[in-house]
Amino acid sequence: MYNILVCDDEKDIRRALNIYLSGEGYTVCEVASGAEAVAELKRNTYHLILMDIMMPGLDGVETTVRIREFSNIPIIFLTAKTEDTDKVLGLTVGGDDYVTKPFNPMELLARVKAQLRRYTTLNSPSAGSLITAGGLQMDDDAKSVTLYNEPLSLTPTEYDILRVLMMAPGKVFSSRELYQAIRNEDPFGAESSIPVHIRHLREKIETDPTNPRMLKVVWGKGYKLES
Repeated sequence: MYNILVCDDEKDIRRALNIYLSGEGYTVCEVASGAEAVAELKRNTYHLILMDIMMPGLDGVETTVRIREFSNIPIIFLTAKTEDTDKVLGLTVGGDDYVTKPFNPMELLARVKAQLRRYTTLNSPSAGSLITAGGLQMDDDAKSVTLYNEPLSLTPTEYDILRVLMMAPGKVFSSRELYQAIRNEDPFGAESSIPVHIRHLREKIETDPTNPRMLKVVWGKGYKLES
């Protein structure tokens, strides 16, 4: 079964999450700070992190920056409704999704399952093939991406979005369509996270992210990959 790391400075929230997740058969470890989360990840194997954004000391955003230096583990942020700027920043530095407090347990578990499903797919053999688009090359068997033969480090969500776009170069996808394609579920407003992941992808594949040549926006309609 999967190991999940819960990082939140509020004990009651950690315990509630532990109850929900343990009830689904997950093994849960609780830590109260970002520094503890980084140290725990270096000691033991985990498959997903639930990370509070607003924590004293090392907050969730800075913790994510440090984690992304050595791991592509899925990170779901726990945020308050008033923390929109922090949500965007967290996704920009490598977070994969977020759940707003007070969270609905069913929604939380659905998002956890979706991230674990993509993470295990990304890190295991599949029946995929070699996909190319311009200087981009994706080996869907090895779950790796190169740009002009230079390897790219992508989060599971970034990989999934890029795969959808590379499979249909030139086709325009709305944020909603991209979300549905990678999550296989209705976004219920969560498609607002897609532009952040797109911006992060641009920073990795474009020479000049402010003037993209490959990953382009079609105003009012969505995004497409030019091959």
